[in-house]
Amino acid sequence: MSISSALQTGVSGLRANSQAVGGISENIANSNTVGYRRGFAHMVTTTASGGFGEGVLSVAAVDQIDISTAGGLISTNSPTDMAIGGNGFFAVSLSPNEKVPTNYMLTRAGSFLPDKDGNLKNAAGYFLAGYPVGVDGTVGSVDRSSFQQMETVNIGNLNISADVTTTVESFGNLPSQDTGLAVAGAPFSSSSEIFTALGESQRLSFTWTPTTTTNMWDIAVSDHEGAALGGMTLEFSDSGPQAGAPLSYSNVTSAAVAPSAFAFDTATGIASLTLNNGVVPQEIEINFGAPGSFEGVTQFAGDYSIAFDRDGSSVGELVRSEIAEDGTLYGIFDNGLRRAIYEIPVAIVANPNGLVEVKGNAYKLSGETGSFSALRANSSVVGSVNAGALEASNVDIAQEMTDLIKAQRAFSTNAKIITTVDDMMDETTRLKR
Repeated sequence: MSISSALQTGVSGLRANSQAVGGISENIANSNTVGYRRGFAHMVTTTASGGFGEGVLSVAAVDQIDISTAGGLISTNSPTDMAIGGNGFFAVSLSPNEKVPTNYMLTRAGSFLPDKDGNLKNAAGYFLAGYPVGVDGTVGSVDRSSFQQMETVNIGNLNISADVTTTVESFGNLPSQDTGLAVAGAPFSSSSEIFTALGESQRLSFTWTPTTTTNMWDIAVSDHEGAALGGMTLEFSDSGPQAGAPLSYSNVTSAAVAPSAFAFDTATGIASLTLNNGVVPQEIEINFGAPGSFEGVTQFAGDYSIAFDRDGSSVGELVRSEIAEDGTLYGIFDNGLRRAIYEIPVAIVANPNGLVEVKGNAYKLSGETGSFSALRANSSVVGSVNAGALEASNVDIAQEMTDLIKAQRAFSTNAKIITTVDDMMDETTRLKR
């Protein structure tokens, strides 16, 4: 190695360690950046030789990102803040409902908040992407190997239309001690809310009258205006394994005036009602409980406690949202319903180190990334979605300061090589004098 070659080697050392210090400074500056992945420089020897010739060995710094090491999770008070516990990334886009696949990126920065239009956007300005959930509660058939069918997650101005009531389930207890008395006791009254096709709230009324015959009750059903629809007699079993369960139904009567109607199936314990509350009458099935079953109304000694569970709802507006570990975003509406709105997938790639870093703490796919998949969270090889939390950076200040000392020492030593070579060259030029 010549003196001039030694000078160039020292220069390469200065350049490489300067680059390393630059990366360390970026890490320290982003030590509190949500989801940040530290970068570091690998020192690699280089040579200008070709073939089998011996060249001068120099050094170069190759930048890499520590993507595989996760940061710690930090609790927050925002329900739309999210952190991935495990492997994977959030899919984000430059603008809402982006149609260009190359404008989608991956990030671990889950500091999402709704913008003025209700779109979830993180602090870097990227919009969260997900799959909309249909009325059947599923996302259907989607291509999870691309961004093509993703939409921006929006929680603004959401409402659900009215849902007509079609079934009512009755359950609870009738007091057995009130039957079989010489004088029949007073009836018990209850009602169940139902919803019409337009979402109007109405109520069906029920009376439960104990009879002078032990374990027998007369049941009557009336519509929202108090008009009688029909009724039947219910006898309960008082012995054996089915004690307390319906034994049989009898004396079915209909008092409904057309187009209203009342029918009852004694084998299933289901009443079929037709209500005159629209151009097309509303049909509802009321389940009192099949004979021999404890899934409906029962009779035991104790208190009266009849209640109802029905489907249907009024028009509802979004009150708040909840995010489950599997990435399902639920909407909580003011009519009491809780409905799945979006699935927030967790994206994985075959080679995370092949991702290309872009501004805003995000990464783009490249030819070195390999296969891409947007999977359901908390399944297979992907992590869970933790709502109300953020992922801290994976920067260790102690490690960065140690690396900074090493880089500084290496830089100073390489600078000393240059000054030493300079002295040697000066001595060399003096040989001529």
